[in-house]
Amino acid sequence: MVEQSRVDEERLGREIWKENLLQALQVIRTHRMRSGLLILGVAIGVMTVLGMVTVLSGLGKRIQQDLLSANRPFLDISRYDPMQGDRDFEALMRRKKLTAEDAKAIQDQCPSIERVDFEVSPGEGMRVLRYKGRRTNLIQVVGTSQNFPYVFSLQVDEGRFLTDLDVARRRRAVILGFGPAKDLFPNMDPIGKWVRIGAYEYEVVGTLQSRRHFMGSISDNFAVVPYSTFEKDHSSKYDDYEIIATVKPEYTLDEAKDEITALLRARRKVAPAEESDFYITTSEAFRDMITNITKYIGLVLIVISSIGLMVGGIGVMNIMLISVTERTREVGVRMALGARRHDILQQFLIEAATLTGTGGFIGIVCGLVAARGVTHLVQFPYSLPVIWIIIAFVFSAGIGIIFGMYPANRASKMDPIVALRQE
Repeated sequence: MVEQSRVDEERLGREIWKENLLQALQVIRTHRMRSGLLILGVAIGVMTVLGMVTVLSGLGKRIQQDLLSANRPFLDISRYDPMQGDRDFEALMRRKKLTAEDAKAIQDQCPSIERVDFEVSPGEGMRVLRYKGRRTNLIQVVGTSQNFPYVFSLQVDEGRFLTDLDVARRRRAVILGFGPAKDLFPNMDPIGKWVRIGAYEYEVVGTLQSRRHFMGSISDNFAVVPYSTFEKDHSSKYDDYEIIATVKPEYTLDEAKDEITALLRARRKVAPAEESDFYITTSEAFRDMITNITKYIGLVLIVISSIGLMVGGIGVMNIMLISVTERTREVGVRMALGARRHDILQQFLIEAATLTGTGGFIGIVCGLVAARGVTHLVQFPYSLPVIWIIIAFVFSAGIGIIFGMYPANRASKMDPIVALRQE
């Protein structure tokens, strides 16, 4: 008997939910303009938030792809931590420089390492390249080994890249990035031409394809010479020496890092109790840093874009208050027929949630379409975690419940006798 009573009560509850939902849809149809404007406001808010999340997620992936241009795990070895801002730069620059011999030792003695690139970055700023009256903007000229394009997944456009012989003979050969190649040789073959870098002439042996970087043409404005030639022609005490090592697939970054640390400490004669006079940064550390930066920027932008949803919630409260006032007599009749305060509260909350939930659904569809269009236009990867679609819908429906609570509570507390007197 008790079981049957519980079954009947559950069936009655479902019927009330169904009736309230149908009534909410009827109200939307009856007041099309008012409901439509509210739904539009919520849809715009949801579309903005969802579009923002999608674009920011794509931007984060694009930044990772471009800044971490290597397609394989790598280690960056330098004299200091590149991600630590509050450092004594002068003291760090007095540390013993990394050398090409260190790079060769890592290549030969560390089983976990696939390829190694030795690089020298200029400490005295950027340079202008010249060719027969033409000149580039200020660009960075970097000294590298022959492994530079492999480590950073760069593609040669014309000619070739540096060879072991170029490095060994300190040949004055230069590889032009896409930008300087276009500036100096807009309508001619650059291979075999001689360009001036500072006081010296360099033969152009190759050019690189455009990287299509998120920073645009800035990322293509560089030139590469053999590190041995750079040290001969352009060396200064402020130059930055780095070793980039890619890791074989069967080894982890930590295993490779431990091997290199042990080798370099021995080569640089660092005592067991002393701190290493070099720093190794993994590609995962760079990736985490970029993720954190984009995460906090994204959080701020999402909060700002969510203000539109808050405005939509205020609109829900306003419309529901008007609805309660207009339907006072209806509420009185329902109460006179036996409706409980809980039923009245449920009725108006379902109506509010239906309005904002409908707006949320429309906003999700429009947001996905808009986000795909924007990411295609700006050439970002299309990335939208499914959890955000669920969050967007639940949040939009929740806005209706939160801001509809006060009007619904007001309706449920009406005195049925007073309500029946209203015309």
